[in-house]
Amino acid sequence: MTSASSLLAASRAIRYSLSSSSGRRGARFRLDKVFPLGEEPEYDRRRMRTLFAAAIGYLAGTFPTADVVSLYAAQHNGEKAVDLRAAGTGNPGALNAAKLLGWKYGAVVLAGDLVKGVLASVAGRLVAGDSGAYAAGSAAVIGHCAPVWSGFRGGKGLATSAGTSLICFPAYMPIDVSLAAGTLMLSRGRAGTATYVASAVFIGAAVYWWRARKGNYWGPKPTVGLPLYALSSSAIIAYRFLAAPPALPEETAIEEEIIERESAVAS
Repeated sequence: MTSASSLLAASRAIRYSLSSSSGRRGARFRLDKVFPLGEEPEYDRRRMRTLFAAAIGYLAGTFPTADVVSLYAAQHNGEKAVDLRAAGTGNPGALNAAKLLGWKYGAVVLAGDLVKGVLASVAGRLVAGDSGAYAAGSAAVIGHCAPVWSGFRGGKGLATSAGTSLICFPAYMPIDVSLAAGTLMLSRGRAGTATYVASAVFIGAAVYWWRARKGNYWGPKPTVGLPLYALSSSAIIAYRFLAAPPALPEETAIEEEIIERESAVAS
């Protein structure tokens, strides 16, 4: 308590000195206009809550939906569990699960990844308000794509990103789904191309919503956190697509159908 009181007293003394000297020079700058007296602890608390929300989001994103579904499928069918990181495309996501385990299990993985994006963003907002929602949403996508428990070998993040968008940027969701589906058809099922285009427009829309102070339905208020959320989540998804090995023709056809189903679930 003594050290905290000393720091606060020193802060006030410095602020008074700077404010007085700037007043003598006729300047209009006053430090207490930037950080009013006594607000440093509250600012630190907000920052810590936001960091805590991001940690929650990351942990939620690392939940291994595909691995859990693979284990369940093996027990249900009386077979050996399939390691989705070592078989098929090597991606622990809905596409690879559908290919190796069947459409039913692929759909469960898709829904589970989407739900964890929703829950992470909701939890972040409960912990730290609007900033917490954006921080947790970004971290959930990063956690899905780079989970620490699996050597940072995760999925591509599309379903988890869609789940976070339902909470963080619901005003843009109809546009996002329509754009992704349209680009996918025009690119003849090339999911990478559709993802890059949709991500670029997503970031641009986030900047516009923030600068124009557009409404965001039930989502958080558009602040600078919105474009930062869009940029970080889009960047990690783009990286995962760029780092992935080229898909075979039959895998591309399956991927097209998976993304069409994902768009239907998101809408």
